[in-house]
Amino acid sequence: MKLIIAIIQPYKLEEVKKELYKAEVNLMTVSEVLGHGRQKGVTEVYRGVKETGNLLRKIRLEIAVNDDFVKKTVDAIISGARTGETGDGKIFVLDLPECIRIRTGETGKEAIG
Repeated sequence: MKLIIAIIQPYKLEEVKKELYKAEVNLMTVSEVLGHGRQKGVTEVYRGVKETGNLLRKIRLEIAVNDDFVKKTVDAIISGARTGETGDGKIFVLDLPECIRIRTGETGKEAIG
């Protein structure tokens, strides 16, 4: 089992969800977060003075999958999120030692769904 965490641009969320649904990945948690990577925030001009905002709005997806769904989940996220520009985001794939469905008490692969 793996936990896939993806940080993407907010305007790409609907496209990423569409690609995930095509890949039969329907369970996810979505959070609005703040952060920056290589783009180091944005520079705006306010009343003639340049100001740099350090943190940008991003979307964080968390998706728990069984091992046989890792590649197609990652491929779907890339397909929906990629623009080829700086700031497209990152995907992290972590080992998930345990998963428990609260309602039934199921554990492991069966709990992920």
